[in-house]
Amino acid sequence: MFGFIKKSRIAPPPAEQSPADADPASGDGASWRERLRDSGMARGLSSLFARNPRLDESLLDDIETALLLADVGVLATQTLVATLREGLKSRAYADVAALRMALRKQLLAMLGPVSKPLLIESEKRPFVILMVGINGAGKTTTIGKLAHRMKDEGLRVMLAAGDTFRAAAVEQLKVWGARNEIPVTAQTHGADPAAVIFDALQAAKARDIDVLIADTAGRLHTQAGLMAELGKVRRVLGKLDANAPHEVLMVIDGTTGQNAVSQLRQFQQAIGVTGLVISKLDGSAKGGVVFALAREFGLPVRFIGLGERMEDLRAFDAESFVDSLLPETFGEA
Repeated sequence: MFGFIKKSRIAPPPAEQSPADADPASGDGASWRERLRDSGMARGLSSLFARNPRLDESLLDDIETALLLADVGVLATQTLVATLREGLKSRAYADVAALRMALRKQLLAMLGPVSKPLLIESEKRPFVILMVGINGAGKTTTIGKLAHRMKDEGLRVMLAAGDTFRAAAVEQLKVWGARNEIPVTAQTHGADPAAVIFDALQAAKARDIDVLIADTAGRLHTQAGLMAELGKVRRVLGKLDANAPHEVLMVIDGTTGQNAVSQLRQFQQAIGVTGLVISKLDGSAKGGVVFALAREFGLPVRFIGLGERMEDLRAFDAESFVDSLLPETFGEA
């Protein structure tokens, strides 16, 4: 949970709950399974196991196809299937259910190390979160949802409208601020983003703010000038707080697929990403990109977006996520 003790966090669902239980912060009781069951990966694996397949090499081929279609990535898929193949050859699986459990174990092993909640450290105050990502990833909306969660945990939050290239982005952030009753620091369209965020940090210090969340302009990872601007923002913030930003959250569109890997690689070089938010994982998203990113970068996945409402930003939990993608029983689609 949030709250300034020694360290605070947005917690995943408590351990005593079922892995597929709802995140308490969602407020509506909707489970992870209900939110993710329409993702490409969940549909593919559910359809596969619902057919009561034979325990043979063709099942591994089908699993491999399902994982690739879900954007898990070639290397990650090859690693997963190779381990399953070894178990099949050594007759380690009594039946298909045992193979499914082996797949579950592998998927958890891949995501477990990146399932880390966001820690808000009391000695770093205001705690500065810099939000980055490409155009259309859902960055500004994610900021509004994150601010909502933090305020609900009793934290004093301020927003900085650092996306000065789009007048609509500033207005959108102001709407989120008004909705959450949170102050927003903004300047005129076209202002220097680094200056806006610098002024916001000064104001946050003066107003005894706990957390400052700074928006930045959406940019393609191939736009060198805009990517370099992120480095300027970091340098300018360092003049007020040598440790700021304390968290650089990159918002990645869950429908992007394998292109997300190259996006993250470029942002990592430009600004030093410290955590990920995977948005739009409900509906048409394939879901497997989470595994590809985990294998490639090992960066913490802080949150996932599972809907449009303010409550639909969920703290990432590897066990809940994996169990939502795999059918519990056979014969059920």
